[in-house]
Amino acid sequence: MRRLVERLRASVRAKLLALVLAPLMLGFPIIMGLLGWWGESHYQRLMSSRVGSDLATAHGYLERVIDGVGSGVRGLAGSQALALARATAPAAAAATESEAVAALLAARQAQLGLDFLNLLDVEGRVLQSSTGVAAGSARGDWPMVDRALRAGGGSAIERFGPAHLQALSPALAERARLPLVATERALPDPRREEVRGLVIHAAAPVFDARGNVVGVLEGGMLLNGNLDFVDTINAIVYRDGALPEGSVGTATLFLDDARIATNVRLFEGARALGTRASAEVRAHVLGAGRTWLETAFVVNDWYVSGYEPVLDSRGERVGMLYVGFLEAPFRAAKRNAFVVVGAVSLLISIAGALLTLHWARGIFRPIERMHATIEALEGGDAQARVGRVGSRDELGRLAAEFDHLLDAQAAQRAELQALNASLDRKVAERTADLAAANEALHAAQHRLVMSEKLAAIGELTAGVAHEISNPTAVIQGNLDLLRDELGAAAQPVANEIRLIHEQVNRIRLIVTKLLQFARPGEFAGYVETVDVNAALADCLVLTRQHLSRRDVHLVQQLGARGRVLINPQELQQVLINLIVNAVQAMPEGGTLTLETRDRDPRAEAAGVDIVVRDSGRGIATEDMARIFDPFFTTKKRQGTGLGLSISHTLVERYGGRIRVDSAPGQGSAFTVSLRAEPEYRHEASAAAAGGRAGDSLSPLESAAR
Repeated sequence: MRRLVERLRASVRAKLLALVLAPLMLGFPIIMGLLGWWGESHYQRLMSSRVGSDLATAHGYLERVIDGVGSGVRGLAGSQALALARATAPAAAAATESEAVAALLAARQAQLGLDFLNLLDVEGRVLQSSTGVAAGSARGDWPMVDRALRAGGGSAIERFGPAHLQALSPALAERARLPLVATERALPDPRREEVRGLVIHAAAPVFDARGNVVGVLEGGMLLNGNLDFVDTINAIVYRDGALPEGSVGTATLFLDDARIATNVRLFEGARALGTRASAEVRAHVLGAGRTWLETAFVVNDWYVSGYEPVLDSRGERVGMLYVGFLEAPFRAAKRNAFVVVGAVSLLISIAGALLTLHWARGIFRPIERMHATIEALEGGDAQARVGRVGSRDELGRLAAEFDHLLDAQAAQRAELQALNASLDRKVAERTADLAAANEALHAAQHRLVMSEKLAAIGELTAGVAHEISNPTAVIQGNLDLLRDELGAAAQPVANEIRLIHEQVNRIRLIVTKLLQFARPGEFAGYVETVDVNAALADCLVLTRQHLSRRDVHLVQQLGARGRVLINPQELQQVLINLIVNAVQAMPEGGTLTLETRDRDPRAEAAGVDIVVRDSGRGIATEDMARIFDPFFTTKKRQGTGLGLSISHTLVERYGGRIRVDSAPGQGSAFTVSLRAEPEYRHEASAAAAGGRAGDSLSPLESAAR
């Protein structure tokens, strides 16, 4: 095998031979395999479609039989004949009326092809019967009788036990009895015989002249052993010529999984009454309530089968309706077709391969000459050429062009070698220049974006402060004056005055936040050495009302021992904002974890990490890059979107940073990294040098974002 592979790699002749023989050696098996797979799939779909159509026809016939029984009973219940038979003439005796009704029921039973007809009173007790059922038998709780008394009647298939069959007609119980036959692939059944029966049961109300219900007429047909029923289905579905020679169409009605009416044959032509369906079919149809449309083992052979569940009036699966045909003739026809197609394809492939081999000889010679020339060139003979070949086709022209190409290549090789060194130097220079330009452009773009953003915020803040602060002060002053002037008279509207005061104060807080974000240096306070554990404890006192509103479990892991130099009010503002945000992220409650730890001075500057972790809904992936942007907020009905942005600015003022780790549905963890010795940035230098204390927000005010 290895020698064959090496020869294919080294010889064009071998490759062409392999290409010619590929349809025979490789293509033919693949094509036949695909043909077999497609044929089998198409065959299965075709058989399923065919048996599905047959099953639909059988189902339609069964529905017509059920409706026919119901129509016959309903027609007799409302007939003039029944009304006349029940009418009592002034001189007539009750016995005469009973005999007339019984005679009418017996006559109509034979006309309608039913097994019983019974007249019941309004309590469901038997008054008259066509089969000699004793009067007084009660069946008011039977579904069809109850429906006739309440809702106009109907017809359906019912599964009745021996007692119910005896109550319908004395002969039905014996007719329904059927020995069970052990069947291959069926589930074990300890019973030796089937004593239940499938009955088409119909009932209709009987009205008097004033439209009052005075009784119920019930009738029906026993399906156990009803061979005319399945033979009629078989004649409708599988008429002469509908199946190929050798195939047999069959129809069966099952009570549960036992055949009670069938034309499937056992040995010596006996009908397979009492045999049972396979365990696979029973589980699929009776267990899962689905229709079976594929091959199944039926008694002693494989049939293309269609099974569907038979439902009673309560919607329970009480049996199955089956149609199918012997699969062997179809399988043989498919196999024969596959053999014929395969033989024809094989003959065509062999003939094509022989013809292609004959034509391939004219291709080998020019290719071998070119191959020899290539080997000479590789051996160092730069003057080797193919020369003239006898072929005038594309390969001949290819050989001539190959020689021309070799000549041109020899002339250009020296020039290319000279240009190559120069080109390498220029590429290296241009690459270095481009990298530097890209880096400068990226930095410039970043500075431009930040400058425009801060400029826009500054203009907005100045406008808001100027336009809102003065009206707010006027409102506040007049509100205080109003309260003082009214005195006790203001008590009825004290709550409204309080609400106005709160909203005015909220406006002032928003304006102050905007000013703090736009000009943080003006709000900086004095710095001092702070114990972060004590700062967290103060923050928990200030945020206890937020924690108490929700079912939040607090976990503290205070492991930090170092201290940081920072303005304590600004640190409180940052921590309270993070704690409140974490609580708001857990509206249904959860776990809030507060952790402090010392930073490893060997890895980075000495300091403290403060972690605020919640078990809430997490942050969406698309929001992670924007959470520290000014005015960005996911709380559409509250907040200004400045809390995290201000916190980020305050921490970075001292050379620290804020990180966030979050995933949707897995909570969030904000880590505040503070340096023991601050490294001031931007305006913070003024604060570090002992700049003036500004009108900074209180911690509780910053929490109201």
